[in-house]
Amino acid sequence: MYETSDIRKGLKVLIDKQPYNVVDFQFVKPGKGQAFTRTKMKNMITGAVLERTFKSGEKLAPADVESSEMQYLYPEGDGWVFMNTKSYDQMTLDADAVGDCKHYLLDGLMVEVQLFDGNPIAVTPPTFVEMMVIETEPGFKGDSTSNVQKPAKMETGLMVQVPLFVEQDTKLKIDTRTGTYVERVK
Repeated sequence: MYETSDIRKGLKVLIDKQPYNVVDFQFVKPGKGQAFTRTKMKNMITGAVLERTFKSGEKLAPADVESSEMQYLYPEGDGWVFMNTKSYDQMTLDADAVGDCKHYLLDGLMVEVQLFDGNPIAVTPPTFVEMMVIETEPGFKGDSTSNVQKPAKMETGLMVQVPLFVEQDTKLKIDTRTGTYVERVK
């Protein structure tokens, strides 16, 4: 059990049988009365944000959330198949667990899969992935100084705004946190 003094950003706690991740917290010691900790937590399954206040001395249950490094193998029906690199167990994840990560899934990509009570709840891709442009308007040589951008379709179907000089069949580095172009890959 966690004490209120253990509350930090990133702490995973169990509230109403749901895992929550502490996003922000503030310790408050008023002039009169008991000290308390004001928290903002995000539900790790639904993504809902919860604000809750805990009095000093209250106990919080730790959430049974574990991270496992897995390798993406292939799509299968409405799901995506991942393999645990340590045990070689394969697991099919649905769209709820994969979320927006589906736009970055390339064969063999290593991802972090969060498991709650053995069930997958979230997939986190690496910060940057390298993807090929499969469709974009023709590029213009020497137009690398302006900040004008055009849409480009990546090999997974992701649409990204890229500079005018980027051409089809160019490999790009994409930031998975924002879904934006970073640089060309040589």
